[in-house]
Amino acid sequence: MRRIFQYAAPYKGRFYWSVILAIVLAALTPVRPLLIQLTVDRYIAQSLPQMVIYITIIQMGIILIETLMRFAFSFITAWLGQAVVKDIRNAVYKKIIGLNLRQFDRTPIGTLTTRTINDIESINEIFSDGLIPIIADLLSIICVLGYMFWVDWQLTLIALIPFPIMIAATYYFKESINKSFFKVRNAVAALNAYAQEHLSGMNVVQAFAAERNEFNKFKAINKQHRNANINAIFAYSVFFPVIEIVLALSIGLVVWFTAKEALNLQQSQQGVVVSFILCLNLLFRPLRMIDKFNVVQMGIIASDRVFTVLDNEDEEKVPEGGYTVPEDRVKGQIEFKNVSFAYVDEHWVLKDVSFKIEPGQTIAIVGHTGSGKTTIISLINRFYNIQKGTIELDGVDIKKLPRIIYAKT
Repeated sequence: MRRIFQYAAPYKGRFYWSVILAIVLAALTPVRPLLIQLTVDRYIAQSLPQMVIYITIIQMGIILIETLMRFAFSFITAWLGQAVVKDIRNAVYKKIIGLNLRQFDRTPIGTLTTRTINDIESINEIFSDGLIPIIADLLSIICVLGYMFWVDWQLTLIALIPFPIMIAATYYFKESINKSFFKVRNAVAALNAYAQEHLSGMNVVQAFAAERNEFNKFKAINKQHRNANINAIFAYSVFFPVIEIVLALSIGLVVWFTAKEALNLQQSQQGVVVSFILCLNLLFRPLRMIDKFNVVQMGIIASDRVFTVLDNEDEEKVPEGGYTVPEDRVKGQIEFKNVSFAYVDEHWVLKDVSFKIEPGQTIAIVGHTGSGKTTIISLINRFYNIQKGTIELDGVDIKKLPRIIYAKT
């Protein structure tokens, strides 16, 4: 999360505004329950219709102000998310086009597509629907609880009795969703990779009449994707009824306790009851939008994948002291000096190979399939970096030459 927010540094002004709006909105949250309590206990009980109208107008004004502020808060957080996504996506694509070709041999193109498009979009939701809105909700909960304890601390403790049930349910829900979403992200990447590879190679599939076989493989991958999503849906289906039951228990305890106190003290408790019921709904509202926590988890999982790409060091390195650029046009002398190369680990395709080709000379490279003919051409063109030895072009190690030399040759 710290690394994600480093990308928000250029837009810290808007980030600070979102935090300020979150604090102000949290402070406004308990105002309406307070005004309603005053209205019921004082103005309705004492039959003061003009004051009821006056308080109602004030509440409408507060609602209007709160609506405008929520609009500004939502717009700023969404704008911030899109700006960060733009920067991260540019950084990822820049990294990908600079990777050595061995990375594309090992990683399906569909997987890299998922990293560049889908996973980065999940990072956007951390800002628009995730972390910042969660902070705003937590501040609102703190303000509402503070108000409830200020009005009646005993009644507040009574209302919070069922909360351990909610905490336990939230913990198990979080664990279940985290595992399910991890499987969902893997399934999405597998689907993208399989579809991209087989659609681009459809001529091969049809040439070998493998349509049925490939379709069955796709159905199996798609089934894994469905099962991962169903597991997440099941967790939702269990969690939300539990939240509603806990809310109902809290409201029931508030009504029971205030009714008991009213009978003992012989005084009205209607305003407190109405106020506390509103406060409990305000407390449980963020929990009904538990998707925000899931969005953060999805964003963290996605960002881990994205940063894995950004941290990949298998890319073209600029040699110390810069590149050696020949003054004249390349003449074309090529020399391999004890070159050894392997695509994977130490499974050598070429081992201690040496030869020299003079400018204008024509030679033939022959050998059985897999002996390294194509590999030699790929190494001359700098598609891969060798593990041992040197390859020289006009007496200069090709590692010291910029790729633009090849484009101009």
